[in-house]
Amino acid sequence: MAKVIAALLRHGDYHQLPDTPSALQPFPLNAEGAEQAERSVTLIQGVLGMFNWTLHPVIDSSQLLRGWQTAEVIRKGLQIGASTALRIESFDTLAERSVGSAGNLTVQQIESVLQQDPRFSPPPPGWKSDSHYRLPLQGAESLMDAGERVARHLDSRLAELEQQVEVDTVKLFVGHGAAFRHAAHHLGVLEFHQIAALSMYHCRPVFLERRYAGSWRHLTGEWKVRSKGEAFVD
Repeated sequence: MAKVIAALLRHGDYHQLPDTPSALQPFPLNAEGAEQAERSVTLIQGVLGMFNWTLHPVIDSSQLLRGWQTAEVIRKGLQIGASTALRIESFDTLAERSVGSAGNLTVQQIESVLQQDPRFSPPPPGWKSDSHYRLPLQGAESLMDAGERVARHLDSRLAELEQQVEVDTVKLFVGHGAAFRHAAHHLGVLEFHQIAALSMYHCRPVFLERRYAGSWRHLTGEWKVRSKGEAFVD
């Protein structure tokens, strides 16, 4: 039976607002991020050639600009020599964790909002990186919520692909580091304690196989080991 494989790529570096936990920022890749996306083309081609895997022609991307830009650079680079035209489909379901109505406020502003609202308690220390904490604001998600959403997308897309292919096939997903790691936990690839201990390199793919009956495993590609005291900027 042919393998179906998800290549998870965290977008390239971008113009991120400082001290702002919302990952739904609409800003583009910076110069370094564009270079990271270009370098990823060679990495992807190398892995495909090493394992004799076929590339699926549809790249699933986050709707956010940095995700789409990363996918577009990769699409153009991989298109050279491809027998089938590559295209991008964008999905809200691949977005990073939403902080809802607190979108693009700083940590200090968010904590001030909660302090001024008599309905809410102060957030716990380190709430930004707490996998289970959800801001008590309209539209907000926890990191685990976002991971579950992304995991459903990955699983449904590869389950569909499994019915279509006869050779080992890789499908590219361009999205966001924290949501991908939490999705990997929901899929049984990462233990819970590994979520905080690991990160993802910009534009360096991690390859996960969806096996028969819906179980998942890590095939190749490195997670980034988070250094002690490293800021949580996913």
